[in-house]
Amino acid sequence: MHRPFQRAARMAARHFAPLALGVSALSGIPALAQEWPTKPITVIVPFPAGGGTDLVVRSVQVALQKQLGQQLVIDNRAGAGGTIGSGMVARANPDGYTVGIATTSTHAVSTGVYKKLSYDPVKDFAYGGIIGTSPYVLVANRQLKATDMKSFIAALRARPEGASFASVGAGTVSHLLGEKFKDVAKAPLVHVPYRGAAPAYTDLIGGQVQFMFDNPVGLAPYIHSHKLAAIATTAPDALLAGVPTFAQAGVAGFDQTLWYGFAFPKDTPPKVVEKFNRALTAVLSDRAIAADLASKGVNATPGTSAIMQATVARDAPFWRGIAQAAGATAD
Repeated sequence: MHRPFQRAARMAARHFAPLALGVSALSGIPALAQEWPTKPITVIVPFPAGGGTDLVVRSVQVALQKQLGQQLVIDNRAGAGGTIGSGMVARANPDGYTVGIATTSTHAVSTGVYKKLSYDPVKDFAYGGIIGTSPYVLVANRQLKATDMKSFIAALRARPEGASFASVGAGTVSHLLGEKFKDVAKAPLVHVPYRGAAPAYTDLIGGQVQFMFDNPVGLAPYIHSHKLAAIATTAPDALLAGVPTFAQAGVAGFDQTLWYGFAFPKDTPPKVVEKFNRALTAVLSDRAIAADLASKGVNATPGTSAIMQATVARDAPFWRGIAQAAGATAD
């Protein structure tokens, strides 16, 4: 090559190199999203290993790994009703390699019972979709001799010393639903919080408290063995076939469910979230996966990211209103 042409080539290279680099970087953005994931994904579960939420996640873990072609590494970060782990997700690098589990408790109830929440459930997450939903069931001590809603309310009103209801902890859904039920019972009701479900169930069966709200998966064995009476559920559930819903029992306003879903940090690339949602939808459409979830009291609920976003936006003010009216708080 002649020297004038060599100089021109060098000048052109210097002039267009930055532009070419910029174009390459821009074109790489969708490419990264299309190639994602290229390494394992950390799933932060904000509750202890072996608990209900953890078991739900593990029901879809293996199938999701096959769909995505990468390992899902579960990292249990329990504490403060799930808000510690959820805060970690909100602050994580939004590169698609950290996703958390969001529930009614962590992303709706939390807004009403925690005075200082380190995240905004509506603004700080990009939702990957709902895994499934689980209703709540109202159960009563057998000593009340109540078999339906009418006889149950009558039994509560007939107690001159008043009645008490258990919960799995102050500020939990089981507490807030009990507070909401005061408007229905129109009888003196005292809240008795417990540190978890096991001690609450023991005292409920023993008659130290008269009723409680909780999920079917934990209560079903006691209902089926006739140690507790199921009065109504907030939605139909395979574990409690034959138990009427509150609506069927003539009580309006009790149709809430506990939902479980995936939440990425808010700035995670939309194409990554969309790809994850497609994989989750495929997994939840598998009959075997749906059956496994049903055995845990969870109804598989495939849907879009937008549906989960709308669910969070709808439920947060609902639970916040009950918590504020009852003065319910959590540490």
